[in-house]
Amino acid sequence: MADNRRSQLITQGVARSPNRAMLRAVGFKDGDFDKPIVGVANGHSTMNPCNAGIQPLVDRAIAALEAGGTKPQVFGFPTVTDGIGMGTEAMKYSLVSREVIADCIETSVNGQAMDGALVVGGCDKNMPGAVMALARMNVPGIFVYAGTIKPGVWKGQALTIVSPFEAVGAFAAGKMSKEDYDGIERNACPTVGACGGMYTANTMSSSFEALGMSLLGSSQMASPDAEKADSAAASAKVLIAAIRNNLRPRQIITRKSIENAISLVMATGGSTNAVLHYLAIAHAAEVKWTIDDFERVRRKVPVLCDLKPSGRYVATDFHRAGGVPQVLKMLLANGLLHGECVTITGKTLAEELKDIPAEPRKDQEVIRPWTDPMYAQGHLAILKGNLATEGCVAKITGLKNTSITGPARVFDSEPLAMKAIMANRIKPGNVIVIRYEGPKGGPGMQEMLAPTSALIGQGLGESVGLLTDGRFSGGTWGMVVGHVAPEAYVGGTIALVKEGDSITIDAKKRLIQLNVPAKELAARRKKWKQPKPRYTRGLLGKYVKQVSTASKGAVTD
Repeated sequence: MADNRRSQLITQGVARSPNRAMLRAVGFKDGDFDKPIVGVANGHSTMNPCNAGIQPLVDRAIAALEAGGTKPQVFGFPTVTDGIGMGTEAMKYSLVSREVIADCIETSVNGQAMDGALVVGGCDKNMPGAVMALARMNVPGIFVYAGTIKPGVWKGQALTIVSPFEAVGAFAAGKMSKEDYDGIERNACPTVGACGGMYTANTMSSSFEALGMSLLGSSQMASPDAEKADSAAASAKVLIAAIRNNLRPRQIITRKSIENAISLVMATGGSTNAVLHYLAIAHAAEVKWTIDDFERVRRKVPVLCDLKPSGRYVATDFHRAGGVPQVLKMLLANGLLHGECVTITGKTLAEELKDIPAEPRKDQEVIRPWTDPMYAQGHLAILKGNLATEGCVAKITGLKNTSITGPARVFDSEPLAMKAIMANRIKPGNVIVIRYEGPKGGPGMQEMLAPTSALIGQGLGESVGLLTDGRFSGGTWGMVVGHVAPEAYVGGTIALVKEGDSITIDAKKRLIQLNVPAKELAARRKKWKQPKPRYTRGLLGKYVKQVSTASKGAVTD
């Protein structure tokens, strides 16, 4: 579909004269009909800080596209912000919105036979949704990240969006004053931009540099800063060249480039959601990539960056320290990057990195030297066992102990678990099970930032395990395991757990086990009945019917 678009709408003689007439109404002049039409997918929204700074970036991109001889046409797509919806029914729409965003971009670009697409997005699902759409359509495209938020400050302490969530648990446990509780909430988000640690938004945006679908050095800039708008204009210029050279996403998104992206995620301590999203991106690009590939990459790539949530620094610190290009060059210099992969610039990744030093500057502590990593291996471990025969994801950085065996505390929804945590009914050594929150059961795999942050705030992050068929925020850390598959709603073993059952989570052995005899589990399975779906109509009703298992990316096509 990408090869002959330029003539489809407006250059096929008399038959296309009505098309020309309609385009004149939106500003086309005689000389414009021979120009490539570039769709500018605009994620601007005043509802959340992640996307509230997008319009100036779009304006700069449009100006650059016009100056470069193309005809940009703007359309919007919706966004759902996890930090606002967290812990409510609204959160069920978060992962679902990834599919909606991909569908909206595909519909607009293919429905108007556009010649290329520049997507500007800021929140977690904007990014995978955009790249999924670009991979599906396979027209020249580039992703422009709206930028990160600047850190807040309260009494000398750097704050991120996770800070108020953890404050809830600390205040409830009597470990924080009302003054500090209010001060953290009022100062956590001082500017526009996406959540400031290596959470999901910054994880995905930085990985797109490694993937080749965004400009190097662009992903960790602060949203309000002038350089962010400059990068939007530069991205537009690069896209124009890609359109002229017919450089398409599937030439860029390959098995090797996805491995580069995951290597970067591991090296920076990125979000568990990267697992789900790259399974979906690979599916959209028709690239062979499975959940076991993440474990393969994890074993050989060290964690090089001291970034929140389990480290000390935020994205703006990372950017000043050399950012993604510095980490990629370190991986390349040590044989852990496929430098021959082509990027959206038309150059290879190795060519783009040729002027970057092989070791980080000594005047910073964000990026560690190769010989002194934070951890010798990556932090996103794929666990399997009778509780997750298809696999699940554990984030194991920042933990003194990477295994726990304890009695199950079972909850059939996130709100029920949160209620127990806030009532101080969870004790050290417990293993919390939150189920029926998977792709179909939730529906939508809610993120569990509220309960995990409350546990951290209560001082239980190291001593309590938590597993779920839902997801975790990129801001989550602790002894937590998500994406348990098969999920409870389809009869996965997690549906058979009873209060008090012994559960083992062992990240080093990559094991998640329900310590109950197989005969007993078989008896329980015979008695189990699938619950009625929570939604039967509308978007969520359709999603329940179409969505795949988490181990395949929770995709709907």
